Amino acid sequence: MSTPLYQLKAEFFKTLGHPVRIRVLELLSVREHAVAEMLPEVGVEAASLSQQLAVLRKANLVATRREGSNVHYSLTHPQIAELLRVARGILSGVLEDQAELLADLKASRHT
Repeated sequence: MSTPLYQLKAEFFKTLGHPVRIRVLELLSVREHAVAEMLPEVGVEAASLSQQLAVLRKANLVATRREGSNVHYSLTHPQIAELLRVARGILSGVLEDQAELLADLKASRHT
């Protein structure tokens, strides 16, 4: 029997569930990057970045291209960039709602 779609989705979102992986995907949403270019942008040690890139490669979210001694990464699907944009929009809405609730709570404290 095949794996249910909801389980595959859960695994997909687990793969996205690390700040370094999200940052890498954000960078790659703009353009292809060499590992050396990503290091200062991500702010982790090379070994940690390598580990997170391996997770993304295994999940087929990023592809590699060798150019001499440099390895360049790119997104395998442009929809990944769209997913990150949608997530940002959802998060913005949630935070706006929370800010409104906080403002209402502060206003009601004075009544």
